[in-house]
Amino acid sequence: MAFGKGHHLHLIDGSAFIFRAYHALPPLTRKSDGLPIGAVAGFCNMLFKYVEGWNGSDAPTHAAVIFDYSSKTFRNEIYDLYKANRPELPEDLKPQFPLTREATRAFNIACIERQDYEADDIIATLATQADAAGGSVTIISSDKDLMQLVGGGIEMFDAMKAKRIGVEEVQEKFGVKPDRVVDVQALAGDSVDNIPGAPGIGIKTAALLINEYGDLETLLERAEEIKQPKRRQTLIDNAEQIRTSRRLVELCRETPMDGVTLDDLEVKDPVAEDLLEFLARMEFRTLTKRVADKLDATAPEIDDAPAAGEESAKAAPDWPAIAPESYECVTEPAALAEWISAIRERGYVAVDTETTSLDEMQAELVGICLSVEPGRACYIPVGHRAGDGGDDLFASDALAEGQMPLAEVLAALKPVLEDDAVLKIFQNAKYDTKIFARNGIRVAPIDDTMLMSYALHSGLHNHGMDVLSERYLNHQPIPIKSLLGSGKSQITFDRVPISDAVKYAAEDADVTLRLWHLFKPRLHQARVTTVYETLERPLVPVLAGMEMTGVRVDRETLSRMSNAFAQKMAQLEDEIHELAGEKFNVGSPKQLGEILFDKMGLEGGKKGKAGAYATGADVLEDLAAEGHDLPARVLDWRQVSKLKSTYTDALQTHIDEMGRVHTSYVQTGANTGRLASTDPNLQNIPVRTEEGRRIREAFIAPEGSTLVSLDYSQIELRILAHVADLKEMKQAFRDGLDIHAMTASEMFNVPIEGMDPMIRRQAKAINFGVIYGISGFGLARNLRIPRAEAQGFIDRYFERFPGIKAYMDATVAFAKEHGYVETLFGRRIHTPEINAKGPHAGFARRAAINAPIQGAAADVIRRAMVRMPAAIEGLPAKMLLQVHDELLFEVENGAIDDTIAKVRTVMEGASDPAVKLDVPLTVDAGTGRNWAEAH
Repeated sequence: MAFGKGHHLHLIDGSAFIFRAYHALPPLTRKSDGLPIGAVAGFCNMLFKYVEGWNGSDAPTHAAVIFDYSSKTFRNEIYDLYKANRPELPEDLKPQFPLTREATRAFNIACIERQDYEADDIIATLATQADAAGGSVTIISSDKDLMQLVGGGIEMFDAMKAKRIGVEEVQEKFGVKPDRVVDVQALAGDSVDNIPGAPGIGIKTAALLINEYGDLETLLERAEEIKQPKRRQTLIDNAEQIRTSRRLVELCRETPMDGVTLDDLEVKDPVAEDLLEFLARMEFRTLTKRVADKLDATAPEIDDAPAAGEESAKAAPDWPAIAPESYECVTEPAALAEWISAIRERGYVAVDTETTSLDEMQAELVGICLSVEPGRACYIPVGHRAGDGGDDLFASDALAEGQMPLAEVLAALKPVLEDDAVLKIFQNAKYDTKIFARNGIRVAPIDDTMLMSYALHSGLHNHGMDVLSERYLNHQPIPIKSLLGSGKSQITFDRVPISDAVKYAAEDADVTLRLWHLFKPRLHQARVTTVYETLERPLVPVLAGMEMTGVRVDRETLSRMSNAFAQKMAQLEDEIHELAGEKFNVGSPKQLGEILFDKMGLEGGKKGKAGAYATGADVLEDLAAEGHDLPARVLDWRQVSKLKSTYTDALQTHIDEMGRVHTSYVQTGANTGRLASTDPNLQNIPVRTEEGRRIREAFIAPEGSTLVSLDYSQIELRILAHVADLKEMKQAFRDGLDIHAMTASEMFNVPIEGMDPMIRRQAKAINFGVIYGISGFGLARNLRIPRAEAQGFIDRYFERFPGIKAYMDATVAFAKEHGYVETLFGRRIHTPEINAKGPHAGFARRAAINAPIQGAAADVIRRAMVRMPAAIEGLPAKMLLQVHDELLFEVENGAIDDTIAKVRTVMEGASDPAVKLDVPLTVDAGTGRNWAEAH
């Protein structure tokens, strides 16, 4: 029967499914050969869930999954910079694209892509054909570009939010009906797809103009009538650019389908044998069993031994299902008293807070969640507002009814939250304990499921609650975006209706408690209890204290630096323009490429897919090394520009009313145990250039105090000497020799006395480079020497210090056998891609080699930080910052010597008694009125 009235076509945006799966799930590899399969796994789960929902009156009679053929389409002929801003695909995602097509066919669903056209064009063509034939169409996507198709028999469905998108929803988003969406998009442009539009005109203004003038062409023809001068001139000056933008955003409804008709898309049941064979080949054990059960078929045998690092990821206990509608909303003192009694009876409780901000120093408490057993959780609302925040005219700051006063709730909870006999369980305890600390409650003792996962699974996946819940509980929590929205219309949690907040918030506590029950015994099974209990958990209050203290920053110094950087940039621009022989936008890679390679004719120009020359730092550094002044000056300009925008300008926005900046440390940000600093990032302030070092001058001590910096000296080289048993290097460290001069002497047979500084510099580059698995190419670039010469240095280094090569080979072999490497202190860093083939193999190998060294260095400074509060107790000193191997303190002037002595003792003894290093740890100390002077 030909497609027509009564038929329902589902068109799935396959590319959106792939990217959603890739970013939502952890990186996974097929155990048998190391093939990346994380996105494929997510894609198959989403497709299976979709197929399971094929029932009822809304079920499709016809369906297809639509994919993008490539990144280049006919639109690149219209505008060569179309989508030029899109980043390159991750290397581990590329091999998964063909597998998702294979997966679609295995599910027996039509799979369509067309060269020179985007998936959206195919969807537009098929949807238009189906609508014209009298059928109905559901486009399964949330892509705004597809909203121009809505109307008649065509609608969209956002699978993430389970939300239907019809004409009203499109009009709410764009301010116009679907048939005028392309006009609004043409005016507003799109930075993601690099569609220029009309400069300075956004969606709201574009909608006003289109609604007033009817359509885009009429608007452009009558642009002279517009009253606002700036708006009028923008439309007149950019008319052709706007018309081009419309051609880019308008979908093609006549994509060549090469003989594929709507009738070919009829829904068919999966062929059990074909689908199960594919899933088994991908080694999807759980999904294979689910599909086999669904199809009433026998699941093929799969090696069910857990993948490396997954030995503890067994099925969850037989707990009651997670049911958000069953959670309790506590609004009366008697009900809260019952919960407190249950907590004391249990001896533990999972706790979570809901607030108005991710910034713990500004966030206000909105509600508190508790859970004492799986399936039993509650939410205590304390700060919900009466208005929903959707319209500023009607938003209210008055508290909503049906809540207990915050002070009353905190007074009731304070004794149990501070009771040493009751364990408080969190997911990301640092955030919640800071919120409670700002409200006068010192929460202890604690457990943290995020840090437990980090100790157990570092290198396998990230440790956010949603990922852990999906992976270990097979449950997808309610997404926060479904409550808060996104973009300009996003609200804060205090505007969420209490009835919705109960389900979302109490679920967090329930999930956290379940994860704790799973992870707690596995710490012992995986032999990482010591890592968790001595390195991770005790660091939480230390970091929280540092973050709340903050570091003092002088706004005037930053302002002066910003002005000086602006002048420097202008001076460099003048020099660049003079060297180029014309003015151009130095910040435009496209214009720079044309100057360097078209006008000046420099060698090495390579065009990317968008047709523009590559002008990254590596390209400019190579040109500068050949003696070309213009690329050298551009590198200088970029450096100053970044210092200005990223630091001297941006830091000013983070200074609070006390003149302090409060960074936030992420314990789980790096697989090796290194801490990361965010909002703002104070660890990446450049120190290799004079301009970069000057930024530290803005970090100051208050009157009567001094900044004191203590920094481990060459700690990673010392650890390398220990683990690789490098006898000459160990003796040099014991003797306090210049290790780089010693290395140069050993390698090049030259005396240390009177050594050429260039030779020492080469040895230093090799010493540090070899830890990170540097290649001959990388060393050549660092030293600006021929690649063959650099490779010769590395070969000679391994000959002179054979222990390093032996260590590297042994480490890689261990990683391949066990799926992880270990630091001296027992931290496990998993290496799921160590057996991967192709370009990623080299990176995985270098990461495995470096991880035990960098991880051990990170463990040492963590041990020092954990011991530091007790060591400096009673001294007028505060620990402010940790930057890799350095700790920064604020110390009253009379206590500087005592503080340095105690801190140095702790830092230099941080490896004991866990590990007795064969080389001494030494710490350099410095003091100053500002950070630059101190370090």
